[in-house]
Amino acid sequence: MKLWREPFDKAKKTIKPGIITIAAEHCKGCGYCVEFCPRGALIMSKNTNSKGYNLVEVADESRCLGCGLCEVLCPEFAIHVQVNENAS
Repeated sequence: MKLWREPFDKAKKTIKPGIITIAAEHCKGCGYCVEFCPRGALIMSKNTNSKGYNLVEVADESRCLGCGLCEVLCPEFAIHVQVNENAS
């Protein structure tokens, strides 16, 4: 939908993509982050860490909303999401 004018707070309300960091050695491959990601930015990988768990990897970082839901749901604190303020 094309608006004939733009809201005053458009820059503030625009979604800025997140930068996802995954600590591979802490990940236990539970898949909570993959299952509950609202935009499907994460996928289960075939790669394993030194403990033998399948890892999570970023499928498409541009799809990340920066909501931090994956970070909150991770029982091992293996994911960190940082909002990219420089992105437009």
